[in-house]
Amino acid sequence: MSREQHIARTFVELADTLVEDFDVIDFLHQMTVRCQELLDVTAAAVFLAHPGPHLHSPAPCDPDPALQRVLEAARHQGPAVDAHRTAQLVTPSSPADAAARWPQFAHHLQHAGYTRAIALPMRLRQNVLGSLLLLSAGDRPLNADDLALAQALADAATIGLLQARTIRQQHAVNEQLHTALQSRIIIEQAKGILAARSNITLNQAFDALRHHARHHQTLLSKVAHDVIDTGFTPAIPRPRTETSGSE
Repeated sequence: MSREQHIARTFVELADTLVEDFDVIDFLHQMTVRCQELLDVTAAAVFLAHPGPHLHSPAPCDPDPALQRVLEAARHQGPAVDAHRTAQLVTPSSPADAAARWPQFAHHLQHAGYTRAIALPMRLRQNVLGSLLLLSAGDRPLNADDLALAQALADAATIGLLQARTIRQQHAVNEQLHTALQSRIIIEQAKGILAARSNITLNQAFDALRHHARHHQTLLSKVAHDVIDTGFTPAIPRPRTETSGSE
């Protein structure tokens, strides 16, 4: 499909939250996947505010260890925190600028092989839910068009989350956000078990969990629990392609 078609499809996906079985973790993970496909970035992550001093990152669900360390540092210091606090785009002018502003975050960023990090607020008028962090391993900063698209994606995801919270009881989505980190631990355990059991990679194991959850319209965390508790083994889907994205 063309890039324009891919963008249109993505905004339809981000609007599709008015469903009975809305899964906030899968929704946010899909957003990070689409950011990687549509923007000139290496990785993307969503950070959400919740009671407590720090942001939480429910997506991506399957970060590698180096990225995980970056995301953990980003909860406490860096562009994601500043974008949430100011409700503005945060884009350091250079790696040296990032190191001066956020030394601990910049250390993990460089160690993981990333050269640039920017963050955009996830906001709707006075509501600022968190921020979208975009990481790049290249030398080129995002151009103005890509920055505008990234903010539009963040805004659309924010509207989707607020819609879901409105149409359902307000505490339902809040509860999912609160338990997202616990669910991710379960998903990580299930990935490891399934990868060892089926002799596949961790990425293939995650694709199998997610494909089964979507195909059977059930929560990703429930499939993960079944793998751990009952020995259930989902079918291994074909590898994802660059044109089709993650399904």
